[in-house]
Amino acid sequence: MAKANLLRGIRVSAENHRVTTFELFFDLVFVFAFTQVTVFMATQHSALGILQGLVLLALIWWSWVAYSWLANQTHADEGVVRIGMTVAMIAMFGVALTIPEAFADRTGGLFGPLVLAICYVIVRLVHATLYILSAGDDVKLRRQVIRTSFAWVVGGGLVVVGAVIGGEYEVWWWLAAIIVDALLTYATSAGGDWRLHSPTHWAERYGLIVILALGESIVAIGFGAGALPVSGPILVGAALGVLLSVGLWWLYFDWIARAAEHILGRLTGIVRVTLANDGYGYLHYALIAGVVISALGVKEVLGYADSVDALGWFGAAALTGGTSLYLAGHGFFWRRVSGNWNLWRFATATLLLLLMPLVALLPPLAALGLVVAVVLTLVVIETTRFAAQRAEVRQQPDAE
Repeated sequence: MAKANLLRGIRVSAENHRVTTFELFFDLVFVFAFTQVTVFMATQHSALGILQGLVLLALIWWSWVAYSWLANQTHADEGVVRIGMTVAMIAMFGVALTIPEAFADRTGGLFGPLVLAICYVIVRLVHATLYILSAGDDVKLRRQVIRTSFAWVVGGGLVVVGAVIGGEYEVWWWLAAIIVDALLTYATSAGGDWRLHSPTHWAERYGLIVILALGESIVAIGFGAGALPVSGPILVGAALGVLLSVGLWWLYFDWIARAAEHILGRLTGIVRVTLANDGYGYLHYALIAGVVISALGVKEVLGYADSVDALGWFGAAALTGGTSLYLAGHGFFWRRVSGNWNLWRFATATLLLLLMPLVALLPPLAALGLVVAVVLTLVVIETTRFAAQRAEVRQQPDAE
């Protein structure tokens, strides 16, 4: 009876399972953490700060990926899963709040790095517990969850050790933690017994986190601009920042995301699971990181919007590097999903990197304008060149 009460509200998802409103609510805490990473990197204003930010982002992203699997297995808005995910939300909010002192504890209060590490471990522990419960009578899935949990236990231990040691070595301990976790997860999952019940839910889930990240980047840009007196250059810079976000949105959602969902839906079994793991769980990190870093570049531009001096290497690297990473991530994602190369994405990503020295020498608004022009040019080229593919994808009925 006790087991029945514990498992009350847990039910395996069906093929037509869709994203619930509770999952969207859950995602907001993670997106807030994304924003905190952007602010952290802007404050550090260095190459080391960007590395630290990317490591923090990887820890947050890998935690979110774990919960995307859980929510595809069972209904996140019911029973003990909803309660457990609420606990995870609180813990992740603790992670987000301590990001500003993740690598340098502030005077007074608790030791920030260790607080972040403990909150992170709680997020992962709750996920593993809920997943084992959600496996229900599926013995093979339960064994798979327990086997793969070894990866996060090792990774979480390295995060805690890094936080305790602190100092200049902390970022390398945390980098090692995420690499070990990701590699062990991949090794223990290859040819394993994971389940992906609803490809529609899966694709929708990742599409929503991308759009939430894009939306939060606009919010971050808005807060940066809002701290300054309103002026013509600020308005122009804000408009260009929004146009950049729209371009990035277009390149993902116009047809690539729909086509990928249809491809995923036609697969079954381990082939479907492997594609979901590779294309979405791993490669989508490049998209989220690209959004966060490009938002950092736009914030840098808005901070000096009325200046005629050169933007400088930090802003140029964030602006071109972040956008390039986003486009390259798209290219590899499409290659993994469809087996085809989208050379336009890779060519544009390369062009942006080649333009970095020029962008560094241009005034801030001109630099942002150039990057926006490159992205929008790619939008126009692909919309025209792939018109037939776009039409074909749009004519296919959405999965129920």
